[in-house]
Amino acid sequence: MARDREIRAFDYVNHPYESVRDALRADALDIVRSATQAAASRAHAVAAGLHVNIAGIKIGAEIDLRIEDMVEDTGETHAGKALHITLEWEAAKAARLFPLMRGRLSAYPLSGTETQLDFHGRYEPPLGAVGTALDAMVGHRIADASVHRFITDVATWLRQNPNPRQQRS
Repeated sequence: MARDREIRAFDYVNHPYESVRDALRADALDIVRSATQAAASRAHAVAAGLHVNIAGIKIGAEIDLRIEDMVEDTGETHAGKALHITLEWEAAKAARLFPLMRGRLSAYPLSGTETQLDFHGRYEPPLGAVGTALDAMVGHRIADASVHRFITDVATWLRQNPNPRQQRS
């Protein structure tokens, strides 16, 4: 039986938490799709995409991305202010050949002018025992690289679009 693999990545946005929070609350799904599309050679596809380079080989897939939940901590607890977005994604085509990723994207203030994005998720390698063996050899590196690329793409997009609501109007 395959075992879930944990994966984590983070990046920073040089904008105040409130700006990042407001943008994500307004339309997180569109921001993530825009970020991943922009990073994938400025494609105009409806689906988002994740692409990584491993040993000079470009690996990519269009993904179906779903936001399951969005919760804001207001800072009244010990953890402080944060926006948590529960999401999952899978390959848009041949989904059984790729892992289903489930995780939480969190945004929280580091200072008055800087916000951290943090992704913490889990995936189960596809294809049963064969998939587990492939994951042990190279699959976990592809998953790790794609999650790091995902968080970098979102952070880059938020850095370049300080008022995304105005940009899309």
